[in-house]
Amino acid sequence: MTYYLPFVVAVGGSLLYHLSQRSIPKGANPFHATIIAYAGGAALCAVCARLYPGGRSFVETLKGANWAVFAVGIAVVAIEVGVLLAYRAGWRVSTTAVAINVAVTALLVPAGLLFFKDELTPRHLLGLAFCVLGLILVAKD
Repeated sequence: MTYYLPFVVAVGGSLLYHLSQRSIPKGANPFHATIIAYAGGAALCAVCARLYPGGRSFVETLKGANWAVFAVGIAVVAIEVGVLLAYRAGWRVSTTAVAINVAVTALLVPAGLLFFKDELTPRHLLGLAFCVLGLILVAKD
């Protein structure tokens, strides 16, 4: 159960994320909507941090934070606003996540090989080829 729980949480969160993003009123400023969403997310994180077993305090974590923690913040805002604007531009809720995730995966392959010493087997390459083919098929309108 411990192995699959993070996957289930991420899938459930992503599902809620896309359905909610698609339902944000069109007149809302995307940056204001993101601020409001993050206020709710920060409140939830504060509650969950108190319930999470062990680990460092917030201050200790802040002191030990490196550039990557702050880069995640920048990246998340780019993702949030980009997805919201994609929906407003007419992208479908049924294909947007697939298109974005496959494109990101294709770009992460060289990064994984170069910086993290990931390995690609022939099976992985075949799977990636199918993903790219799928991206071509779902991204065309």
